[in-house]
Order: sequence, then C-alpha cells, then structure tokens
Amino acid sequence: MREKTSEIENLPIGLPLGGTIPLNKVAEISKEEKVTTIARQWGKRYSAISINISGRDIGGLVNEAKEKINAKLNLLPGYELSWGGQFKNLERANKRLMIIVPITLFSVFLILLRVFGSLAPTVLVFSSVPFAGVGGVLALYFRDINFSVSAGVGFIALIGIALLNSLVLISVLIKESEVMSIEEAVRHGTLSRLRPVLMTALVAGLGFIPMALNTGLGAEVQRPLATVVIGGLLSSTFLTLFLLPAAFLFSYSRMKHPNHKTADDTRD
Repeated sequence: MREKTSEIENLPIGLPLGGTIPLNKVAEISKEEKVTTIARQWGKRYSAISINISGRDIGGLVNEAKEKINAKLNLLPGYELSWGGQFKNLERANKRLMIIVPITLFSVFLILLRVFGSLAPTVLVFSSVPFAGVGGVLALYFRDINFSVSAGVGFIALIGIALLNSLVLISVLIKESEVMSIEEAVRHGTLSRLRPVLMTALVAGLGFIPMALNTGLGAEVQRPLATVVIGGLLSSTFLTLFLLPAAFLFSYSRMKHPNHKTADDTRD
C-alpha cells in the first residue's frame, strides 16, 4: 500500500519499445479534496445534505431555515434549492388531507342530514368534532409532541369515533323525545347510552396506550397518533355526555316552544 505521493510518482510506466519511465514524467500527481460521486436526478446534477432534527417540528424548522438561507444565499443561474425527505412527505400529506378531510366530512354531513331530515340534529352530531379536537391538541401540547403526518391520521381516526358516539346519543334522544318530555328524554336517553359511549371510548383509548408509551422502533410514528386519539377521546367523551345533552335540550325546547318567553321577557 502506497501512502506517500512520492511513491506513486516513481511508479514505473512501460514504454512501447521497451524500458520504463517514472509516472511523474507523463503525469502530475497531487493530493486534493474532490467530489468522488456525481449524483443525478431527472438528468440534473444534485448534491444532498441530510439533517437530523430533535426537539423541533419539521415544518417550523424548514420555514425558519428557508428565511435565513434566502436572505443570505444568492444562487447563480441554473442552480436551485429544494427541500425533501420527511418535510416533502409532510407537505404532500398535508395537501392531500386538506382535500380529503373536508370532502369526507361534507359527505358525512350530507348523509346525516338525509337520515335525520333536519339541520339541528346534524349540527349537534358534528359538534363532537371540536370537542375531540380540543383534547387532541392539548394532549400533543402537554406531551411536547410536534404535529406530524401520523398525528393528522390520529385526528382523522378520532373524528370518526367522536361522530359515532354523538350519533348514538342524539339518535336515542330524538327517539325518546317523541314519547316523553324533552327533559325526561334527555335524562333517560343519556343514562341509557352512558355505558355504550364509555365502552367505545375505553376500548379505543386503552388499545392505544401501548403505542402512546412506546419508546422503541417506530415510536416517532406511533406516539403522536396514539396521543391524539387518547387525548381527544377523553375530551370528546366528557363533553359528549354533558354538553351535548344540554345543547339538545336547549335547541329542541326552542323548536317545540318557539314562542316561549322567560320571566324577564314577560315582565318587560
């Protein structure tokens, strides 16, 4: 193994007519740092820089880096800068979710509107969506977990469970209100659906606990998803069992007694 440049320069090179000459007679030997591999993508040369992120969300870090780089870096004509990896996947997923989620929710809204035949119960069922979202956001905040694609998937799963629980409760309340007073229907219907709603939330929530506590392989994907679902189920279950019956009582009392006046209105 030749470790010195001088040893390489003195290598003998054979001549066509016989004999040898040192390599340095026909070539200049020097030691420099050069690019050993030229990568290409779609017919264009590129150089990639890898960044490992810890304690920061990908979107926030990249946006901050873009501002600083654009302020100090002037690219020559023919050069361009692009961000890929997980950030590119996050951007792609966000664009798809911004289209798929509203279309899905609107489709579910139309189906519920057709089933109930009225706007009031449909809106009451969809009130569980912000109930669930509050818990999911707070859970991410208190666990110091940044929003990611897996967290977005967790919100989608959470919305489905929350809509199911509120649909079960509102359907029973409407059915009970047809045979008894609104107050009795709310009391009896909420108590009768207490166990199904709690069991649905507990089964889903307990099943996600191992994922939320995972610290091994795949934890960066499992923890945000499970955290969103568990936190959202806690808030949505509590608010569904307490605020949703109260909202039903208020709205349906107004619908059955539109001209009902309070004592203050009568006094005026």
